[in-house]
Amino acid sequence: MVLNTDRSLETQAPPFRADQVGSLLRSERIKEARLQLASGAISPKQLRLIEDTEITRIVERQKEIGLQAVTDGEFRRAWWHFDFLEGLDGVEAFEAEEGLHFNATTTKARGIKVTGRIDFTDHPMLEDFKFLYSLAGSHTAKMTIPSPNMLYFRADLKDMPYDDQEEFFHDLSKAYKKAIKAFYDAGCRYLQLDDTAWAHLCSEEQKEQLRAKGLEPDKVRATFAQLINDAVADKPGDMKITMHICRGNFRSTFMFSGGYEPIAETIFADLNIDGLFLEFDNDRSGGFEPLRFVKRPDLQIVLGLITSKFGELENPDDVKRRIDEASKFVGLNQLCLSPQCGFASTEEGNLLTEEQQWDKLRHVIAIAQDVWK
Repeated sequence: MVLNTDRSLETQAPPFRADQVGSLLRSERIKEARLQLASGAISPKQLRLIEDTEITRIVERQKEIGLQAVTDGEFRRAWWHFDFLEGLDGVEAFEAEEGLHFNATTTKARGIKVTGRIDFTDHPMLEDFKFLYSLAGSHTAKMTIPSPNMLYFRADLKDMPYDDQEEFFHDLSKAYKKAIKAFYDAGCRYLQLDDTAWAHLCSEEQKEQLRAKGLEPDKVRATFAQLINDAVADKPGDMKITMHICRGNFRSTFMFSGGYEPIAETIFADLNIDGLFLEFDNDRSGGFEPLRFVKRPDLQIVLGLITSKFGELENPDDVKRRIDEASKFVGLNQLCLSPQCGFASTEEGNLLTEEQQWDKLRHVIAIAQDVWK
């Protein structure tokens, strides 16, 4: 079934009433081609041509089902964050001793370290975006990158060539300013910062772990906000920047739990961004009460009420009731709907089929059409 995009779903600018986080399940052809590259059967150039074909297909599929914002599904990436961060000057990848731990599994081993001065110059993802932009047509090409907090929180910093942390933060923010301008110059008007670091502040257990590392949660929270605000300080007026706050997404598992109350005042009042994609798909995310701190009439809240972790479709009436609950704290005109996360934050992907993925996105659109008539 093809759903036509009704004008009732439109907002003046992104995020849209029916939106998506960004990553999509890698196709079997992409997975096969990655294995062929690793074995030497094909060249990097041949892999890129295969990626071009598969990205073209999934962009057209996004248009067909009625999404206004289209992504490349992160089809050229293995990780939602490492691939971008490794492309920054002064950052190197290495094989870590172990992978990242989720509640029921562990990722493959991978790490990044800061070995030089941080900068953004000839980043390969600029060409990735340009290809997406060439396919978007009248739709909005959405680019997703990790927030600057992810380099601060995920990278090995012990050998970085900085006299103090503030100098590092200055270069990191400056690099992101350059990245934002470069994507803007390439045609990007919708950029999303993906961030799992905030989840470390959402539960007492995680905050105790921070303290055990010698970090004070209140100072960490202030640093997160300052890094993002410094990064977006020179954002062009016609570019929309949103942030997705995630609790971990790997093979349908999660990393963190906890509601937004500990960070609510900061993310809703202090961040100079245009919208927030928030996970509300289960009890781990808490209730809507933290939305009472939303005071800005121009801040869009994207409710992640449709899970990307399994294929069963949510009862649409239940989803509508939850949107109604959220609207008690934030007016309906400031709310949007999306899946709670991407479908493949890493190349392994979540445990559902590609058709179930498209059904989930159709579900978002159909519910949004009923709510925002």
